Amino acid sequence: MILPDRDSVRAIAEGRPTPAPLPRIHKDGPPDGKAPAVTGSPSSLRDLLTLIRPHQWVKNGFVAIPLLLTPWAWTWGAAVFTALGIVAFSFTASAVYIMNDYLDREADRRHPKKRHRPLAAERVPIPVAFLAMGILLAMGFGLAISISGPFAGILALYFGLNIAYSVKLKHVAILDVLIIATGFVLRVEAGAMLAAVVTTSWITIMIGLLALFIALGKRHDDLVSNMSLSHRPSLAGYNQAFLSSAMTAVLGALLAAYLIYTTDAETQARMQTEQLFYTAPFVAAGVMRYLQLMFVEKRTGDPTRIALTDRFLQGTIGAWALCFGFLVYF
Repeated sequence: MILPDRDSVRAIAEGRPTPAPLPRIHKDGPPDGKAPAVTGSPSSLRDLLTLIRPHQWVKNGFVAIPLLLTPWAWTWGAAVFTALGIVAFSFTASAVYIMNDYLDREADRRHPKKRHRPLAAERVPIPVAFLAMGILLAMGFGLAISISGPFAGILALYFGLNIAYSVKLKHVAILDVLIIATGFVLRVEAGAMLAAVVTTSWITIMIGLLALFIALGKRHDDLVSNMSLSHRPSLAGYNQAFLSSAMTAVLGALLAAYLIYTTDAETQARMQTEQLFYTAPFVAAGVMRYLQLMFVEKRTGDPTRIALTDRFLQGTIGAWALCFGFLVYF
């Protein structure tokens, strides 16, 4: 038997209509798993900003790596083209996020955290989301085409690969993390094109390994947080032992590649210094800090948010940048 609440008893005593009962809110979403756990409300600017995830734009800073690692190629023209390239990638990446959230909205409603995403919570109507996606794509590709056709081609490849990832390929174990790593490599190749420089094979290898390491860490976090297979089917192809071994192998390869890069004769001639190996401890410290966050402090999750909030990690990145910049530019 359901007992009336205090407001209902008071209303009956005063001869007023009883108020309608409030719906129960379930912690992990509705019991049937179909309806959204958070009721919708009209979209706002804040919801739209959440949808396009501007905090993720920091990833597109990888476009600037070729210019930053090539001191003699630094010109105002190269800097402007690189900055515009970052903007074009940011707009396009946000369009991808919208498509991904649209495709995952039903599964997100059953997730304790992702159910609060604007599309899953129905705070942004689907037509509005698609309109925003169209505007972002128009601005991103319009800017890319105005820069150069080849750059627009790389951006189109990046967009197509990520749409394929969102639709199907993210459900395939191993292939999912390789596609994430490829996205970062494409950013670097696009940056090299904008700066009119040729990146060394070691830079491409290191960026790919770094991105692969972070992607594997994200899958490890998915397992630790007990994400369901219905939300991330590719987890069926992973377990913690496999991911730990894979991350160890990738980490070893990454550090070895960085040491080879800093002591390579061609690199030393390009950078006009033989002291780049002094930056290696900062790389090792940053990677070990990420491992510490993952395995000791259990604070993994979105790698971008970690990089933007963890002071130790920010310190190692900043120290590396200062040391590298001093050795190369002074």
